[in-house]
Amino acid sequence: MPGVGRGAHSGGGRGGLLVYTEQMRVRATVVCAALLCVVGFGLPAAWGGQLRRPGTSAAASTNSAASASATTSSASSAARAAAPAAAKAPAGSAAQAAEPAPLPRPPAEGECGNPAGIAILVSPEQPAPGKVLRVLAVSENPVQGVLVVGDESGDRVVRDQERHGGPPYWWSVEMLTFDTGHFRAKLVTADGGDAACSYFDIEPREPALGPQPPLSIFWPVEHQWDRNYENLYSAWVEKLFDAPLDKQPTWSSLHEVTRDTSRNLLHDHLDLGEDDEGGLKLEPDCADLPFFLRGYFAWKLRLPMGYSTCFSVAAGKPPTCSQWHTNLDASPRGSELQRMQRFFSREVGWTVHSATGRTAGDDEQGDLYPTNLSQATLRPGTVYADPYGHVLVVARRVAQERFASGILLAVDAQPDKTVARKQYWRGNFMFAVDPALGGAGFKHFRPIVWSGDTLRVLSNEQIADNPDYGDYSLEQYTSGVDGFYDRVDEVISPEPRTVDQVFGDLIEALDQQVRGRLLSVANGEDYLAAHPAVITMPEGAALFQTEGAWEDYSTPSRDLRLLIAIDVVRGFPAQVLRRPERYRLRPGTDPDALEHDLRDMLAEETTARTFEYTRSDGSRWTLRLADVLERDLALEMGYNPNDCIEVRWGAPEGSEEMETCRRHAPAEQRRRMEAQRHWFRDRNRPST
Repeated sequence: MPGVGRGAHSGGGRGGLLVYTEQMRVRATVVCAALLCVVGFGLPAAWGGQLRRPGTSAAASTNSAASASATTSSASSAARAAAPAAAKAPAGSAAQAAEPAPLPRPPAEGECGNPAGIAILVSPEQPAPGKVLRVLAVSENPVQGVLVVGDESGDRVVRDQERHGGPPYWWSVEMLTFDTGHFRAKLVTADGGDAACSYFDIEPREPALGPQPPLSIFWPVEHQWDRNYENLYSAWVEKLFDAPLDKQPTWSSLHEVTRDTSRNLLHDHLDLGEDDEGGLKLEPDCADLPFFLRGYFAWKLRLPMGYSTCFSVAAGKPPTCSQWHTNLDASPRGSELQRMQRFFSREVGWTVHSATGRTAGDDEQGDLYPTNLSQATLRPGTVYADPYGHVLVVARRVAQERFASGILLAVDAQPDKTVARKQYWRGNFMFAVDPALGGAGFKHFRPIVWSGDTLRVLSNEQIADNPDYGDYSLEQYTSGVDGFYDRVDEVISPEPRTVDQVFGDLIEALDQQVRGRLLSVANGEDYLAAHPAVITMPEGAALFQTEGAWEDYSTPSRDLRLLIAIDVVRGFPAQVLRRPERYRLRPGTDPDALEHDLRDMLAEETTARTFEYTRSDGSRWTLRLADVLERDLALEMGYNPNDCIEVRWGAPEGSEEMETCRRHAPAEQRRRMEAQRHWFRDRNRPST
């Protein structure tokens, strides 16, 4: 691999990047712009072991014979502060990149060992005394190591011995700094060698001399997405939403998470007070969430960010995208925080919607592309777009153990702006292979390449050929719905499991889904207690996705997912008989006896699991999970917040439970609900 370089050291804790040939011994001091210390030279063969520098053409980074076009957003270097326009067009040749300046204070030969796909990030951008210092190290490979951060004298040393994630694998350290001087972060291997290291300076932050000229763009591009930045992004997302596996955390908004100093490894990275109580207010809905996360990370590290105007062109057709917007678009005058608040709340928030993530798998204009299914690709930050408009972001993957299934966790945002973490299973990750609904499934952000004076995205073919990515695939759409779920199950839990283990996991997931509905229905009751007027019900398919009080307090989408989840649990015995090789069955197991045993287990487990809701008169009523399964027909009509809570939980007419009901939806709304009931009965939500 030929050597390339980028960046230039300018003092004050900033520097550059060097990549050497594989034949050379690696030496690197990486004190970089935004303090990203990329020392990953020798990535796994799957990624080709190549790093591009800004200015390298997309074709040079992929197959030079590729005929597929990329998408461009042009802006001259001189005009980067003068609102360059973004437009999609075939990729052209890239500008030449400047040769890197010499790096400061090179370490002794061999001091940093032999890095292999490792990146180290130091935050904040300009470390200063009295500030919290955070260091993140990531590795594509499962290195056994310890992250050690300290000054050159060794007097102040903090370390993290626990390796997280995988892939990517990561370590993090947090410390309060008091002294100035030269510091070093290093990843020390089990044999005592340094797998990677970086130097950085902690020095007093010098105030800017005079007023700074306002930018007319949202933020400049100083770095380029590659495998190392993708690994850092994944680790950052995982840490952001970390919680014990037996918890299902919920936050009131995304900014509640980003303002949490224990979670956000980029907290106040730019020293603008951006994550303080009066900082950015981030309140995405489900479609916005992946773009808010990606944009926040890109802004902090001066990476390119793009998003498109997408729309559904006609019934029976997948969504398409047209105009492409980037961080180099014109922005209103104001402070950086004011510009960024507008970027998230208006530019992204008003442009991105449910159609954005559902472009067809072979679409070249979409912001997301479908990936192949593997443990390397279902990593934190991966987007999941369901066919009906809901969007989630993978937050963590937990490897399968001998007596525990593998786990995939994801976060989503709700219309009320809450953000919650939940576990993947067929009951809440909807999938369909239907061109009319667009391309569902797991997707990654399309790579954006900065080349001199041009931003452009890679085409599908270029992504497939690119050594930093190489994961574009239509695999998810080739085996039907059952084939998709089978393949994801194999990725999450590669080894066969006992039927009791798997069935227990499914029942637990259903139980958690019902408990999530408890909160949503209760929120509707609280709203109507304070606002007793009838909530307007939208027409047709809009009841699944609209705005206002109906969007916030009705539950048609949630209830449809719950009905599908009930079907999944009931259908598990048939699933075992369809794929017996995926389960640890005793030789000679009788299929009829197995099915009977599983039916008994379902009855026993769902009878034992109970929950309470508050009835209209304030009294508490207890339901069993088994009651929910028995009330599936009533739940087809239980989503209207204008109905009393007893109706919403399917209380039978004339029952003691129903006696406290004091409110019913208008007759006209009930007539329309009955006419649209087939969507719930057939488990087939219309496209929106």
